[in-house]
Amino acid sequence: MLIHSSARRRATIAAGVGVVLALTAGCSGTTKDSGPAAGGASTGTSRAADPNAAIKQGLKIAFLPKEIDNPYEVIVDNGGIAAVKELGGEGKEVGPSDASASSQVSYINTLIQQKQDAIVIAANDPNAVAPALKDAMSKGIPVVTYDSDASADARQVFVNQADSEEIGRSQVKLISQQIGGSGKIAILSATPNATNQNTWIQFMKDELTKPEYKGIELVKIAYGDDDDQKSFQEAQALLQSVPDLKGIISPTTVGISAAARYISTSPYKGKVKLTGLGTPNQMRQFIKDGTVTEFALWDPAELGYLAGYAAAALASGQISGAEGETLKAGKLGERKIGKKGEIILGPPTVFNSANIDKYNF
Repeated sequence: MLIHSSARRRATIAAGVGVVLALTAGCSGTTKDSGPAAGGASTGTSRAADPNAAIKQGLKIAFLPKEIDNPYEVIVDNGGIAAVKELGGEGKEVGPSDASASSQVSYINTLIQQKQDAIVIAANDPNAVAPALKDAMSKGIPVVTYDSDASADARQVFVNQADSEEIGRSQVKLISQQIGGSGKIAILSATPNATNQNTWIQFMKDELTKPEYKGIELVKIAYGDDDDQKSFQEAQALLQSVPDLKGIISPTTVGISAAARYISTSPYKGKVKLTGLGTPNQMRQFIKDGTVTEFALWDPAELGYLAGYAAAALASGQISGAEGETLKAGKLGERKIGKKGEIILGPPTVFNSANIDKYNF
């Protein structure tokens, strides 16, 4: 899910995690590595899962975000890299500078050539990346998706930040409370093909059909393409084209922060409500100046941490991704694998003026 803003460079975020920047061979983007390579790790997963198998040492696991300069996904991948290092392996982040549907494919192909032990990816498009991911799996490289899923047959495990239905429905509840249960609303999403965004939006639409929301009208869905400036412009266009708009839901950290930045210095401040999914550090100033009342998110570092453990467990043969298996995830404890290989991190936290200073991510 989520900013191209030069003011929030990924290096700023990565500094606190202690990672080293390097170039990826064969890719034009940036690579972030963590931990010395122990070497000698074999590639692929065993055919039959053995929950008592030890995690292989020296695993090479690559994290492929939607775009390399997205602060949210940098936090996620830093958490994953930390997990891999904790397990005695080597993690790195590689990725494109744009969030287009096919931009990740060349990186997947390069990671296959490099014989990575596992690939962890937030898919820009569930179908565009599928052939390359299937190729990786056919060569014994396990695939874990996080944040935004790929086609279910193109990965073994999907680490979901929270229950998709809960995310979508809770967003409607938040905006309804803020606008008094009546008025026109819009959604400012990421890219049109983003699996997570579209799933959440479908649940939002369904929630809006309930009698308690009969006074709320969804008038438009806009797309900022996970780009800070475009999201800013889309928020501006929404407010100018719908003069009686009462609220905006932006279920993307790029979109909500860009929209908040626009509203904060506009005549719409205090008149148009904004909620969605954002990080506390991005949104703190907008909570404190009254632009935003409440928004939600999970801990992105923990999402990456869980994905890192899942990838290592797959590569070591501890799990296969089958429903009912148990993943041992370090400080996060155990997680059961659900239908279609889904593992859920946990419910999102709602942030407001009373608790936002308790969080730093």
